[in-house]
Amino acid sequence: MKGTLESRELQSVALESNPLGDPSRRRLTVYLPPGYGEDERRYPVVYFLHAFGNGAGSWTNAAGFAPTVPERLDALIASGEVPPAIGVFPDGWTSLGGSQWMNSEALGRYRDYVAKDVVGFVDRTWRTLPKAAARAVVGHSSGGYGALMMGRYHPELFSHLGAHAADAYFEYCYLPDLPKAAAALLKAGGVEAWFADFKKRVRETKARGEDFPVVNILAMAAAYSPKKGEPLNLELPFDLQTARLRSDVWNRWLVHDPVRFVPKFLDAFRKLKTVFLDCGTRDEFNLRWGTRMMAEDLKGAGVELVHEEFEDGHTGVSYRFERSLAVVMPRLARE
Repeated sequence: MKGTLESRELQSVALESNPLGDPSRRRLTVYLPPGYGEDERRYPVVYFLHAFGNGAGSWTNAAGFAPTVPERLDALIASGEVPPAIGVFPDGWTSLGGSQWMNSEALGRYRDYVAKDVVGFVDRTWRTLPKAAARAVVGHSSGGYGALMMGRYHPELFSHLGAHAADAYFEYCYLPDLPKAAAALLKAGGVEAWFADFKKRVRETKARGEDFPVVNILAMAAAYSPKKGEPLNLELPFDLQTARLRSDVWNRWLVHDPVRFVPKFLDAFRKLKTVFLDCGTRDEFNLRWGTRMMAEDLKGAGVELVHEEFEDGHTGVSYRFERSLAVVMPRLARE
């Protein structure tokens, strides 16, 4: 790499005493471009939000022959394709595998963690341009969802966002997994019994393929339908005995669907200088369609939008960050 990676630890006020007891002290990986520190120059910043099931270390774990995302960022800058910027890779891992980068009574305040703790720490520690026009937030899958959350709630912090295959149109991306989760939870004897067995099995051996739909639905329920006093402080969107959809709980999920909230928060999205959306045409979670719906609403509202599709699925597509960064980074404000 031409640039450098630094690893720090950040004490997050927002995550202190979170309901799952997850650490409030988090690892933060920061990419510094070539030439950083050689003069008094300040740099714009791109914040990267990881997907469900990942943590901060996922960004720097080499995947066979493919470069990591920091290496892709470095190559873009070194080639001159994009101007230099700082890259920030926060850790949003939870005991359930992820947070959707939301504030939740069952998970903790992960939106505040990014918007307040991480951004504040970065601006105090490195030579940044501390203004919205010089900040971008990008992510894939649940990280793409998180980027949309930042656009919805914090256009005063981020003027540019990139959402790759963001969770959207919940009827298509989550409903297919509900009966799978119901079967596993019924067999195990409930949420807490299944989760205890899952943790023990993963610690002793490894997760099974059929575990993903179950833990994914539990994590989404913790994000979208938290309820204190229930097992894991979450409410399932289906009846545990019959798998009948519980419309009252499912409707609580739908409130958080970007296909529903984007049209209601168009004033916030109009404040953004760049919105990049993409999804693979063969996305296994059917996210292509929710992305198209969002793009239609944003375009109709006059939002500065770039919407693309590409021939691939949901996983192993980190190369698409090269495209979103090529769109977003030249638009970041500079000194």
